[in-house]
Amino acid sequence: MRNRIRLFDPVSFTIQTIGGLILKLFGKRTAPYRYLLPTLVLMIVFLVIPIFMVVRYSFVDKAVVSPSPAFVGLANYAELFADSSFWNAVSNTIIFVVVSVVAHLVIGMIFAMLLNSKYFSNGTKTIARVIYILPWVFTASVVAILWKLMLQPSGIINYLLSALPQITRNTEWLSNKDLALAVICFINIWCGYPFYMISILAGLQGISGDLYESAAIDGATMTKSFFHITIPQLKPILISIAMLDFIWTLQSFNVIWMLTGGGPVGSTETLSIYIYKLAFQKVNYSMAGTAATVLLVVCVFIAIFYVRQQKKVRE
Repeated sequence: MRNRIRLFDPVSFTIQTIGGLILKLFGKRTAPYRYLLPTLVLMIVFLVIPIFMVVRYSFVDKAVVSPSPAFVGLANYAELFADSSFWNAVSNTIIFVVVSVVAHLVIGMIFAMLLNSKYFSNGTKTIARVIYILPWVFTASVVAILWKLMLQPSGIINYLLSALPQITRNTEWLSNKDLALAVICFINIWCGYPFYMISILAGLQGISGDLYESAAIDGATMTKSFFHITIPQLKPILISIAMLDFIWTLQSFNVIWMLTGGGPVGSTETLSIYIYKLAFQKVNYSMAGTAATVLLVVCVFIAIFYVRQQKKVRE
């Protein structure tokens, strides 16, 4: 076979030489960034760019549906804040978030302290952990289907509560505007308390027993030990999980949508449901982007406090 003779290409040689020098000089410095590059690209494409697009929608009229949407400034925000449905969604969201976060904290603390106590055997604690964590394992669709079946007029909830004088076998839990929001809050509490329980339990197991022994020698009661030892030791964990839960609950959508769809008569319509209806039912992407931007600003403020709290904990 005839040997192939490679001609000298000065352009390729120059590029390879310069590339080799750059790699030798900056290879170690840029290595971490090269590893992070795929993740950064994905975050920019699927997170940063969509956020900027939504914020842009809030300043134009007929976004997406019009080839050349007109810039309207803050007119969409003025229209949003004048909408009674928006304030109804804000009111429902505040009730839903505050009740859920407080109940998560209280119930999670109670179960964590029970699992950390010395009055139960290890086998009992193991079984209790498995049972208590089950709501956290279920997906949103499973939770919605499960509770929708149980809350039907002929479901097991009405059957068990039929002995009470105020409850009838035909009670419509999800179709009654006076009960629907309370039921949704209860289901969300049931879904979310295991996260608190696990986090608080880990924190309780990290508290030294010498602190409680010293307090008992000094005559401190269990109540004083709880408020002067347990709570201060758990404070960083409690603040962190409460902020995370606040953001998650503020954006909660799946369970509410599958159970009630925001009804009846808007009684369970939270901000996430309100934004979804504006975008995909009314096809008003400008107003949906405006409401989503308001929700984004609230979440960003909470995230800033969360990051500051984490820095304090590390310091």
